[in-house]
Amino acid sequence: MIRIHNLHKSFGDLKVLDGINLEIQDGETIAIIGRSGCGKSVLIKHIVGLLQSDSGYVEVDNQIVSELNEKELYELRRKFGFLFQGAALFDSLTVEENVGLALSENTSMKQTDIRKIIEEKLELVNLRGILDQKPAELSGGMKKRVGLARALVTNPQYILYDEPTTGLDPITSDSIDEMILDLSKRLNVTSIVVTHDMVSVKKAADKIAMIHEGKIYFIGTHAEFMKSNDDVIVSFIKRTGY
Repeated sequence: MIRIHNLHKSFGDLKVLDGINLEIQDGETIAIIGRSGCGKSVLIKHIVGLLQSDSGYVEVDNQIVSELNEKELYELRRKFGFLFQGAALFDSLTVEENVGLALSENTSMKQTDIRKIIEEKLELVNLRGILDQKPAELSGGMKKRVGLARALVTNPQYILYDEPTTGLDPITSDSIDEMILDLSKRLNVTSIVVTHDMVSVKKAADKIAMIHEGKIYFIGTHAEFMKSNDDVIVSFIKRTGY
């Protein structure tokens, strides 16, 4: 379980997080939504220890992230897979090298065993026969899938998705949403999806947490969110064009 308790973070005079409280249950898929600049990415970075809070804390599997030493933090991060907004693949590496990077760099596994794991993870995201291709040869949707395979290669307990459908056409976006949903069920992973895409939220997330003015303004299901008469929520829905 991930517990976020009274988390505060400012950058100079800019207060971004102003007392965030949130619990994310094991096996749950939660969508973090809110206006641009509201602190969604800042919150995610605190979860994996990339940022230190001004006050408050994040607890992952009964460990307070800010209290971990370098070795403990490294071990904690191995529990996480991260799908970046632009997939963040290395252009000079093949698909095989990109997906297997964490295993090649951080384990003493034989390359034949690593390749087998790579093929398994690519199979999970419905990609086959592209091991030798470079990112430049792939479509946007394929790059996202390769990025997701790389996130899965260490068998994480948690997967963080940063705007997973941004820049994709509706059909490809729909396939990514289906994959998030399918992987959450098949692998029983906890998924945190940072997104503006309310279609994705409806399809893939168990619940929504909306950040507004540095706090969790709403938490509940997609249906509850859409039925709300709250002015802030109604305005957000209109801006997304949903």
